[in-house]
Amino acid sequence: MKIMKYLRKVIPSSILPEKWLKEPVVIPVVRMVGPIMVSNGGHMRSSLNMASIAGPLQKAFDMKDAPAVAISINSPGGSPVQSRLIHERIRQLAAEKGKDVLVFCEDAAASGGYMIAVAGDVIIADPSSIVGSIGVVSGGFGFVDAIAKLGVERRIYTAGTQKAMLDPFKPENPEHVAHLDELLQDLFESFKDLVRRRRGDKLTEPEDKLFTGAFWTGNKALDYGLVDELGDMNSYLKRRYGEDMKTKLIAPPSGFFSLFHSSSLSMGSSHSGSAGDPVDRIAEGLSAERVLASLEERALWSRIGL
Repeated sequence: MKIMKYLRKVIPSSILPEKWLKEPVVIPVVRMVGPIMVSNGGHMRSSLNMASIAGPLQKAFDMKDAPAVAISINSPGGSPVQSRLIHERIRQLAAEKGKDVLVFCEDAAASGGYMIAVAGDVIIADPSSIVGSIGVVSGGFGFVDAIAKLGVERRIYTAGTQKAMLDPFKPENPEHVAHLDELLQDLFESFKDLVRRRRGDKLTEPEDKLFTGAFWTGNKALDYGLVDELGDMNSYLKRRYGEDMKTKLIAPPSGFFSLFHSSSLSMGSSHSGSAGDPVDRIAEGLSAERVLASLEERALWSRIGL
């Protein structure tokens, strides 16, 4: 590509082939993969959140000659706050830079993943993509009988009558459950309002069918107006911008040494219970916290059958 630019400068346009006169369109691509959650820096697996994706998004939208930004999503969802932050940032940058946003759904754009997807001006899914899951879920465990059998006495001290609300080691309190349900309904309404704002005139099914937490294949999602087209990124972009179109992946830092850029693994930073040696911190990240993070990730994917 650099050679072609040089030739255009030094050779008169009258003797260059017509196809050489036109520079190919370059479309920046940002990939958003995995559960949406705040990373605690304690394990090597990266999380999809505002902090991890803000840099690549800014770089992609800063490409002046690009008419659009392509976003590839493969996520089962996760944090509603991080999902909304990413969604809003995409829309802010699109308005600021005057670019179209083209979203491509891979294996899944579900729950929070779909919340991000509707930031797109156009949503393209594979026929087998899992799309939707417009809802909010909260779950946990109760250990009251377990600790009783073990002969363990639960002791907890609070300032504030509701501070120990939903404690898994105490019997379930109907008032606390009602409070949680109110919170979930509030989050649910925010999710529905966002989908209505972005897709309202395209939805073909009633809300009592679409806004239930159910999910569908890309084929059904197209019928229901949750996505605009079926296809893949390369084919769609070539059809829209020409066969000589090029993509440019905008990726965050990766690899072993990127670990040292996070606050919890930065050299010389204080970290309660951690040794100063970065290798010791990496070893810590390979233990219990990483196991728990892996289990949480597995649970999110399993909710949509993947």
